[in-house]
Amino acid sequence: MNTIVKRVTGIVTRASHNQLQQERGIRVKVLSGDLDKALTILQRKMQSSGMERLIKAHQTHHIKNSEKKVLARKNLERRIKSIDFARKLQSILIKKVR
Repeated sequence: MNTIVKRVTGIVTRASHNQLQQERGIRVKVLSGDLDKALTILQRKMQSSGMERLIKAHQTHHIKNSEKKVLARKNLERRIKSIDFARKLQSILIKKVR
């Protein structure tokens, strides 16, 4: 949750004339000083809009070549399995239709 707060505070930038300019973001009202509730609402809104997924997908560290090879192999295996599953499902559906 702290990383989300840090990222959201980074969204607001200063313009040339000392004015706050909001590039893009999600607004949440803090009612009666309940910051925890506002943060949970913010997190829910970010999840529903896909913003949290974009933040998590952002690469923050270097990935070694050996790790890239492992990830590429896993992605390939996952793709092959999904293609095989789709093929099997299609053949089953065709048999049911006949």
